[in-house]
Amino acid sequence: MGVFLETSRLVLRPFGAGDVDLLVALDGDPAVMRFINGGRPTSREAVEARVLPRLLRDYPWGTRGYWAAEEKGGGGFLGWFEFRPVEAENPAVVELGYRLNRSAWGRGYATEGSRALIHKGFTDLGVERVTANTMAVNTGSRRVMEKSGLTLVRHFTGDWPERIEGSEHGEVEYALTRSRWERTRQPPAAPRP
Repeated sequence: MGVFLETSRLVLRPFGAGDVDLLVALDGDPAVMRFINGGRPTSREAVEARVLPRLLRDYPWGTRGYWAAEEKGGGGFLGWFEFRPVEAENPAVVELGYRLNRSAWGRGYATEGSRALIHKGFTDLGVERVTANTMAVNTGSRRVMEKSGLTLVRHFTGDWPERIEGSEHGEVEYALTRSRWERTRQPPAAPRP
């Protein structure tokens, strides 16, 4: 499998077995993992046994649901994007997600990749609805969702396996339908000057 998607600054490609070290480094940063598990690093063993197999899974439209994000032109690994069906065999409703290295934060990569995936989903993959969730206190991720065209649908309280700081405020779900996207269509994000 080659490149799945390119933007003006990003290349999204399938993960491979050789990406373990990149994932260990990404999930080893407490700031990156803050809203996932309270900041604990993911062990190499867990990356090899659980994380990478999830990232390698193929979905009904003949692609993976997770892609490694790299800077275009031979740049480094930035993290990953998720765009996978909520129900494994039904690509009409997909979940959007992203996890980027701290060095990539605040540079517009999350919005750029999200908009490109939404565009591809609605124009090429038969997607009817995009959904995304995060902790209510994760203002950075919420802002990316809003800039990508998603709107707040609901606040809810999920079952956290363990309490992490901020989980007492619950979670939020954002969504965007194809019909709304067609009415308010946004071009993929341009690079920041």
